[in-house]
Amino acid sequence: MNKQRIFFNQKKLKNTLSTVSVFAVVFSLFLLLVCKAFTPDHTAHIQRIESGLIPEPGIVIKGLAPQRMALSDRMGLYKIPGVSIAVIHDFKIEWAKGYGVKETGGDDPVTTETLFQAASISKPVAAFAALYFVEQGLLNIDEDVNRKLVSWEVPENEFIKEKKVTLRGIMSHSAGLTVHGFGGYAQGKELPSLLQILEGEKPANSASIRVDIKPGSKYRYSGGGYTVMQQLLIDVLGKPFPDIMRETVLDKLGMTNSTYEQPLPESLDAQAARAHRINGNMIKGRWHTYPEMAAAGLWTTPSDLCRFAIEIMLSRAGKSNKVLSQGMVKNMLTDQNENVGLGLFLWNEGEDFRFMHGGSNEGFKCTLVAYPEKGQGAAIMTNGDYGGMLNSEILRSLSEEYGWKDFRARERTVISMDPEIYDVYAGTYRLTPARKLIVSREGDRLFAEPIQVIPTAYVKCEIFPESENVFFMTQTDQKITFTKDKEGKVTGLILEQRGRRRKAKKLD
Repeated sequence: MNKQRIFFNQKKLKNTLSTVSVFAVVFSLFLLLVCKAFTPDHTAHIQRIESGLIPEPGIVIKGLAPQRMALSDRMGLYKIPGVSIAVIHDFKIEWAKGYGVKETGGDDPVTTETLFQAASISKPVAAFAALYFVEQGLLNIDEDVNRKLVSWEVPENEFIKEKKVTLRGIMSHSAGLTVHGFGGYAQGKELPSLLQILEGEKPANSASIRVDIKPGSKYRYSGGGYTVMQQLLIDVLGKPFPDIMRETVLDKLGMTNSTYEQPLPESLDAQAARAHRINGNMIKGRWHTYPEMAAAGLWTTPSDLCRFAIEIMLSRAGKSNKVLSQGMVKNMLTDQNENVGLGLFLWNEGEDFRFMHGGSNEGFKCTLVAYPEKGQGAAIMTNGDYGGMLNSEILRSLSEEYGWKDFRARERTVISMDPEIYDVYAGTYRLTPARKLIVSREGDRLFAEPIQVIPTAYVKCEIFPESENVFFMTQTDQKITFTKDKEGKVTGLILEQRGRRRKAKKLD
């Protein structure tokens, strides 16, 4: 009797477990369907951005659909093997994606966790840490940095007799300090100490960092200033700079794929993208090392940079203050000198207010932009020397998709003109002894083609009339104004680009 009861109990238990298992599977499938139903699908967003790039310099003709190109094609044109993008929407990372490979000719794909050199975007992250210690009372933002520097001091001279070098001046690039940026050190090269960099002593490959204009007199970008700040933080805290940054900012913001360690630890080698030249060849030794960590030494991902930007936006609104107070973040985003805040560049007002920073190391180009009022932004990182141009095209596509005011294509108007008039402009124009510009008519279109003793990347471009004698190019953002004599004969032209004017005489 007992054996029979045990048998039936075991059978009942098996049936019960089987029912529970089926229920668990069904419930799991139900949850997956519910999650999918309520999880936003960003596929359409991403596809439009990937296929909607308008080539540099971003000029379109009014009334005509702009030429749009695929991200993969532009990567090929610029010889950039890898790109990584992360996008912020509603104060959250909406999506992130990697493209291409870490190394030309390789098959290791770029993912959202692939490390890139942030280059000068290292600066605002370092400034964030310095401002934390200002709030802690260990530093004074308006105090002479020499009061707390121990290992080295800013050399005294006539420029700092009245006004001294301060953290505010360093972070806003108005401290009067020299050295714009740094070239880094190829693998195998001897690395200088921080003191050797400050003094410009070998094996440092940059000049000594000095004050050569009066502090506060004007804006002048200075990676050298941030190197002084790096030494200041080391002297005050008595710790290696990467440890200071990890403990103060990176860990607190969940930037788990970020480090200021230089050289990059071997354990992270496989996670890192390789740097590439404009011809697509990898830099010898994979990348350069930057002991100027505060200025250029951060290895990170677009997602981690977006986490940094999100914290700034939320802190500004008083909704998250993991590192800085709301008041300090507002100071950080206050114009100090010519659209420069404390570590960040500032643009626009009201709902279109944005902060941003770019980065350019050997073989790495990147961009971080954010709109605090909108809770939007993006980070783009590339491992090629033409990455700056590609970044601009990606930003243009992002701007259209998310409705940003900035980075849009510029619209130009073309007038109606009898093509027969083009014949009077056709000919050869001498810009310099080594450079000529050939203007030619092909049917009802007019073209300009530069000819140089040393060939360049410039090619034949169609030029479009905006008035009878003024034409523009969509490919190079150049304007050509044809000049005439009193009899109306074309005698030359003026070539304009970014405010620079060059005259050319017609030869025939």
